[in-house]
Amino acid sequence: MQLQTVTTTIPDWSGDLLAIAVFQTEGTLTLTDPYTTLDQHLNGLLQELINEGEFQGKSGTSLLMRLLPNFPIKKLLLVGLGNRDDFNLETLRRTAATIARMARRERAKTLGMALPHETLEAADAAQAIAEGVLLALHSDVRFKSDPEARQLLPYPESVSLLGLGEQTAALTRAQQICDGVILARELVNAPANQVTPVTLAETAQQLAATYGLTAKILERDECAALGMGAFLGVAQASDLPPKFIHLTYTPPGNVQKKIALVGKGLTFDSGGLNLKTQGGIETMKMDMGGAAAVLGTAKVIGQLKPAGIEVHFIIAATENMISGHAMHPGDILTASNGKTIEVNNTDAEGRLTLADALVYAEKLGVDAIVDLATLTGACIVALGDNIAGLWSNNSELAQALQQASDRSGEKFWQMPLENKYFEGMKSQVADMKNTGPRSAGSITAALFLQQFVDHTPWAHLDIAGPVWTEKEDGYNNPCGTGYPVRTLVEWLCSLS
Repeated sequence: MQLQTVTTTIPDWSGDLLAIAVFQTEGTLTLTDPYTTLDQHLNGLLQELINEGEFQGKSGTSLLMRLLPNFPIKKLLLVGLGNRDDFNLETLRRTAATIARMARRERAKTLGMALPHETLEAADAAQAIAEGVLLALHSDVRFKSDPEARQLLPYPESVSLLGLGEQTAALTRAQQICDGVILARELVNAPANQVTPVTLAETAQQLAATYGLTAKILERDECAALGMGAFLGVAQASDLPPKFIHLTYTPPGNVQKKIALVGKGLTFDSGGLNLKTQGGIETMKMDMGGAAAVLGTAKVIGQLKPAGIEVHFIIAATENMISGHAMHPGDILTASNGKTIEVNNTDAEGRLTLADALVYAEKLGVDAIVDLATLTGACIVALGDNIAGLWSNNSELAQALQQASDRSGEKFWQMPLENKYFEGMKSQVADMKNTGPRSAGSITAALFLQQFVDHTPWAHLDIAGPVWTEKEDGYNNPCGTGYPVRTLVEWLCSLS
C-alpha cells in the first residue's frame, strides 16, 4: 500500500473513495468550507443527504454515498468526529482507522482522506492518521491456508492524505512505529509452539543484526552464576531452555541518559502445579506481551536512532510448565539480590522472572527502569480491558509516562504503592511470599516487584487488559494489540 500526502484540493481529487470528516453540531449539520465547494460540484447532493439523514457528526457515525458514474469520485464517505472540545490525536487515529476499514470493505483501490487537524501540528496529525490507517489494515494471516482469508488484503492500494502539506518524514516515522507495533502483535498472536524462549532470543538477535543493536543472550548456566534463582525456579519444569535476553541501543555521540525496559517473557503459562483451568489457559501464549512490546520498541528505536539515550531491552524468557522438575507450592527461591521468596502460588510466576530481571537492570547503572507485564487479572478487574495500571516510586517518571500515553492514545491509570499491603506478603519461613491476599492483587504484585529495585526511578506497567482484544476496537484487530509500544517510543524520544 502506498501512503502519501498530496497537495490536491478536495474538489479536485479523483479516485474510488473520498472520506471527509466533520465535528458534531446541534441539530442537522450544515457544511462549511472546504466541503461547501465539493458540495457545489455535487449540485448540493451532499447537504441534501445530510439533511435527509439528520446527520449530526456524532463520533462513530458515518454516511456513505455512491456518486454519479461520470463523476471523478466513485464514492463519498462522511464521518463524524464528535465534539470539537474532545478532539485530539487519538480522534484522528480512530477516525482514520474507521475510514481505512470502510475502504477495504468497499473494495476501494484508491482512498483519499481529508481530515481537519484544528490546533494540532500538521506533522503530528499526518503521523496519527497514518498510524490509524496502517494499524487498522494490518491483518495477521500467517497461519491461514484458505486463499479467501487473504482476499481483502490488496485494498486499498493507495491512500492520499489531503490538506496536510508535505509530510514525508511524519509518514516515515509512522511506518517505523507501526513496524514495531506489528512485530509485537505478531509475537503475541503466534502460538507457543512458534514463539518460544529460543525463538524470542533469535528475534532479538535478528533485530540487533538489522538495526545495529548489541545482543547478549545469557544461557541457563550463566543465569545460575548470577544467582537468578527466582527466574530459574520458574524455568526448571520446561523442556525448552530459558533465555535471558539483553539488547542494547547505543546512540551516536554522547550518552545523556540510560534507560532499561524490562518485559515479562512467559511464552506459555500453564500455571505450573497450580494449574490454570479451562477458560484461562487457552490464551496463555500472550503472557509474553511485555516481552513482545519490548522487542517491538527495540525495532522502532533501532530505526529512529534517537540521540543522547542508551536503551537496554531486557527479557527473562521461559515457559511455566508442569513436569517432575516443576517448582512446588511451598518451595523457597533465592533471587539474585539475595532475597528469599516462598512460592505459595506457582501461577504467580511472572513476578519471579521479573525479580531477577529488575536486579540485573539496576546493576547496569541506568537512570530509570520501566517494566511491563501481563501480570495480574486483578488489574483487569480494577481497570477493565482498555486501561493499563501504572505504579512508580518516582513522580517525575510517572508523569512523563502519562504525558507519552496522552499522545499515543494508549491509556494508563496510576495506582498506589500502598506499603501497608505488603504485610500480607510476609512469610514465616522466607523474606516474602510471591502472592498476598485476594484483595488488591495488582497492588501487592507491584509491591513485590518493588523489593527488587533499590534506588533507581522505576515504573511498573500492568498491561494484562489492553495487550489483547477479542473484538475490533479502533485501530486494533482481534488478538494482540501491540500495546504499549507507541507510548514507550514516545517517552524514549522525549528524553532525546
